Amino acid sequence: MPASRNNSALIKKFFRYWLPVIAYAGLIFIFSSIPGRDIPSLFSFQDLVFHFLEYLVLALLLNRAWHVYFPGHSFYRRFFLIFTFALIYAIIDELHQAFVPGRNTSLIDIGCDGLGIMVASIFYRWPK
Repeated sequence: MPASRNNSALIKKFFRYWLPVIAYAGLIFIFSSIPGRDIPSLFSFQDLVFHFLEYLVLALLLNRAWHVYFPGHSFYRRFFLIFTFALIYAIIDELHQAFVPGRNTSLIDIGCDGLGIMVASIFYRWPK
């Protein structure tokens, strides 16, 4: 296979699997930049639910990409690496909110993020 075809395949693979992870992480950052006064109140505990769901989706995207790029990793290795990476991102994002007007940092939010990551990583199934 010519090198240009191989490079093209690698680029397509990156765009298919890692670009969604990067774009979604960027979307999380953008939503975290919304000032507190501009966030509508839809229901009780919405902050906790949204934290859980947004990091559940991030972990699903990470699991999807990880499976393709590192197919030999065991469940435990995959779980540990994805959980660690996504939780570090959650902590950085939470610290970022400290600089957004009307927002603050919360260990409870980080806990909900971690729970979403954990649930997605536990229930993610490798395609057979």
